[in-house]
Amino acid sequence: MQNFYNSNSSYYYLAIIFIFFLIILLKHLIHPKKNLPPSPLSLPIIGHLYLIKNSLHQTLNSLSTKYGPVIYLRFGCRNLLIVSSRSSVEECFTKNDVVFANRPRSMLGDRVSFNYTSLFLAPYGQLWRVLRRQTAIEFFSSNSLQKSSLIRNEEIEILIRSLFKASENNTRGGTRVDLNCWAFTFVFNIMMRIGTGKSCVCEEDIGMEKGKKIIEEMRGVFFANLLVLNVCDFLPILKWFGYKGIEKKIDLMSMKRNKFLNKLLDEFRHKKNSSGSDHEAKGKKATLVETLLSLQEFEPEFYTDDLIKSLLVALFVAGTETTSMTIQWAMRLLLAHPKVFQKLRFEIDSKVGNNRLLNDSDFNNLPYLQCVINETLRLYSLVPLLLPHYSLEDCSVGGYHVPKNTILMVNAWAIHRDPELWDEPQKFIPERFEDMDGAKKEGFNYKFIPFGMGRRACPGAKMGMRTVSLGLGSLVQWFDWKNVELDENYSNMDEYYNSNVISSKDKPFEAICIPRQH
Repeated sequence: MQNFYNSNSSYYYLAIIFIFFLIILLKHLIHPKKNLPPSPLSLPIIGHLYLIKNSLHQTLNSLSTKYGPVIYLRFGCRNLLIVSSRSSVEECFTKNDVVFANRPRSMLGDRVSFNYTSLFLAPYGQLWRVLRRQTAIEFFSSNSLQKSSLIRNEEIEILIRSLFKASENNTRGGTRVDLNCWAFTFVFNIMMRIGTGKSCVCEEDIGMEKGKKIIEEMRGVFFANLLVLNVCDFLPILKWFGYKGIEKKIDLMSMKRNKFLNKLLDEFRHKKNSSGSDHEAKGKKATLVETLLSLQEFEPEFYTDDLIKSLLVALFVAGTETTSMTIQWAMRLLLAHPKVFQKLRFEIDSKVGNNRLLNDSDFNNLPYLQCVINETLRLYSLVPLLLPHYSLEDCSVGGYHVPKNTILMVNAWAIHRDPELWDEPQKFIPERFEDMDGAKKEGFNYKFIPFGMGRRACPGAKMGMRTVSLGLGSLVQWFDWKNVELDENYSNMDEYYNSNVISSKDKPFEAICIPRQH
């Protein structure tokens, strides 16, 4: 009897196994597995997260070298498409531009995007179009850039004057300055004046302890070292355990940001109610905050406080950190390449001279300055992986099937260093950009993408380039510089960049500043 029971149990389990495999077989016959891009071995639950060893852009580049320029990965519960070739980028942002026009939801977006009214994280649709149009008119149109040039020129004059003042007692040996703090203050003051009409740090406090404390506070409000997508987005269960305090850091930043912005809006409302001033009557252009509050009076349902705050954050965040860090990396490279520094200085001296400050109108006559900045962005872009995109429907890339709800990550760092696209890609050679003419720009851009491509490309590229050009050119025009950073940072600058591309934003970059004897 016992043997009969055991025999029936064995048949029972065999039947279950047979049915299980039959279901799988029928599933594949009815819905055959589509031609997904190549993919390494995936582990249960964590997927391919176990492969992340170094910085993410380096790891993805290594995987692309092994499996091809279009690969498909699974990070926890999310599927990712990684592209790292010129042709795949072109395909994503031409044929599939609308498909990838969305952004993935994330822990960061849930807490700091004001219900996804942020220009950079808003879903693709009517709201995003209005935000894009509004920022184009207020910030980035030719007319707006021309008007904001007055602010940029005034702020660079303040910066140069402050550096001269800081160096006045050390004209021979020079003065040790933290270019991280100085460059950030210069750029953030510009953005604050465009947005609110007033500087964040007044001239008397620039470079002083009081000014440094203000900048440190603003970094905490707007520039915490947080990624758009973090490990908790891929493994949500980690949030239950408070993994590395990520959620707390995001909530703290959100609280500080809301407190600062609410206070700012209240100040402007109180000012308007008490004075009833009419800027146009006085011949004074209204600030961004005043313009948006005026629009709110006519369309309160659309121009909510959250939307106004999201536009201010877009201006402060996107316009400050990447711009100030690009100035710093360009200075690092110039200090490490004295011949390039001297060539750039000769161009500025011959085209601008030393009797006046460089300004926006000079940029067309300073092509080598633009080459230096482009080469800096190629080698050391502050966004080695472009902001993630999100597929709205199935599509194909590189001949492979890409399912909807897939996160697209473009490895700009890998493309910018592809030896098939660039001669000696590891070297700092600004001259490589001298041959770029207007007829080649469109095709050229698919291998040089520091500002992204397609509908979701950075709308502030022109403003950023003008601000970097003004800051970098003026520092070269008026001062000699000596490097005081550790020698190992220059013996292998790539290693320094890869290990600090995120965390170095609040670290000092010190150099000796020596006023030139004109």
